[in-house]
Amino acid sequence: MTLGYFTFVLHSHLPYVRLAGRWPHGEEMVHQAIAETYIPLLNALNDLKADGYNPRLTIGLTPILIEQLVDADVRNHFDMYVEERLSLIEADLTRFQAEGSAHLAYLAGYYRDWYGTIRDSFRNRYGRDIVPAFRKLQDEGNLEIITSAATHSYLPLLSRDSSIYGQLRTGVSSYWHHSQTAPRGIWLPEAGYRPPFMEGERYRPGIEEFLADLNLHYFFTDSHAIRGGRAVGKLAGDVAGPYGGLPKRQLVLSPDERPLAEERSTMRPYYVRAAKVAVFGRNERTGLQVWSASQGYPGDFLYREFHRKDAGSGMQYWRITSNTAGLGEKELYDPVPAFQKVKDHAAHFVHLLYEELSGYAATSQVPGIIVSAYDTELFGHWWFEGVAWLQEVLRLLDRSDAIGLTTADRYLADYPPDEVIDLPESSWGEGGGHWTWLNPQTEWMWPLIHNAEQRMEQLVARHPEATAEMGRILAQTARELVLLESSDWPFLVSTGQAKEYAIGRFQQHLARFNALAGFAERGTPLRPAELEFLAAAEEADNSFSKIDYHAFRERRYRLAEQNTVEAE
Repeated sequence: MTLGYFTFVLHSHLPYVRLAGRWPHGEEMVHQAIAETYIPLLNALNDLKADGYNPRLTIGLTPILIEQLVDADVRNHFDMYVEERLSLIEADLTRFQAEGSAHLAYLAGYYRDWYGTIRDSFRNRYGRDIVPAFRKLQDEGNLEIITSAATHSYLPLLSRDSSIYGQLRTGVSSYWHHSQTAPRGIWLPEAGYRPPFMEGERYRPGIEEFLADLNLHYFFTDSHAIRGGRAVGKLAGDVAGPYGGLPKRQLVLSPDERPLAEERSTMRPYYVRAAKVAVFGRNERTGLQVWSASQGYPGDFLYREFHRKDAGSGMQYWRITSNTAGLGEKELYDPVPAFQKVKDHAAHFVHLLYEELSGYAATSQVPGIIVSAYDTELFGHWWFEGVAWLQEVLRLLDRSDAIGLTTADRYLADYPPDEVIDLPESSWGEGGGHWTWLNPQTEWMWPLIHNAEQRMEQLVARHPEATAEMGRILAQTARELVLLESSDWPFLVSTGQAKEYAIGRFQQHLARFNALAGFAERGTPLRPAELEFLAAAEEADNSFSKIDYHAFRERRYRLAEQNTVEAE
């Protein structure tokens, strides 16, 4: 008997780094993710199918990630990256053999074979283009590929509804361009959600209303947003601290004939009250088993240590060893016991799912669903054995009579919600709010973004039917705007992972936006040097070839009778 259902929701995203340098920051981030995460994941799923299993999961590929994965330069550079890795490993192997370091030589040989498989998979198994490989798995019913905002912009902090709509519309259009089908679900960047509210006399829609306009059926949020009940705290009144959220907002709760959920659970989806769009909550207990530094599987002492790397090649030849050992005290890695441990952790995870679903089944007539959401790049890149763990969990669940493997869209079709909820403004960032993207280190960025948003609206109004040269200018201006709005730049500043790099990239897109906007505001033919600038910007920032600058027109809404929403 099926107690309930389960889906992984893997969120795949990297910042726009095409042609923007290499180590330690730049395009090599994409190369690493292709080699260590995306190709291993494709291989794991296809190998399961070849062995007679039927894996199912939900995966998000952000539009800006897809634009980079299909780019000819990125793919050519990935070929070079893998060859470089293999050359460095061969040099390691020669050095270790000369030193008489038998176990290190064994590990170098292991990595040589591993990267050789990645190279062969990229060139032969997937024809140097992995996006169609994901799409094929979707066509065969094994994946549900969901979308996101164009450049993973943190939507609650954008000041103009035109920018929220433009980000989402550009993302949906990119999905269609690369797959010839429409997405049904979306991962909101950073799980950032904004409820509907009044700004003076002006109605500002909730995120779900934009999703409904674009025919997106569902999204995801963190567990605290589901369990937290009605809007409270800063959404009900004062903002908690200068960086706790946005200014006071008068929330609007639209009437709905469907019953309001009295008790909330992440084991089922709900409709969000302002629109018939469903929300799934991330399961907290299964999340801790992977994310938690103290409880998570990736911290097992047998697994490969991410942070210690060979001074010459950058390869990782050591294991975690203990939670107190310094990097210099790490012992050598052995993949054999590490990958045996994967089976134990997969079995433990499946047992945990059984406990969760059994408990819910005892209280509900409708079978529940566990949504376990993680960043895809955690598996393989950060947690080397992680893809094998995913594969083993999917293998065990495909043979389970008690737990059904599904996708979010399939479960929603089979068990549509019968209750609605109001969601609070929230994210899966630190503290569940905006701090990760709005804090003393990043507050200077947002007025610049907000000014660019308003300026773009004015350009659309000034050039409603631009063609030829002006059409090129406005399209590139829109590209620079969405790249400027990426959540990656404030995130990298806040975390300190690549602060100077992120500030430089932010300022680069801002400078290009301002120059192009100036050309459009002047409205006269470009001079030769300006044409060269436009062409250089189009080459450097070439994503979203079908971008429609009209998507960024000013959008105004008002509340009509019975709180129905009308666009002005």
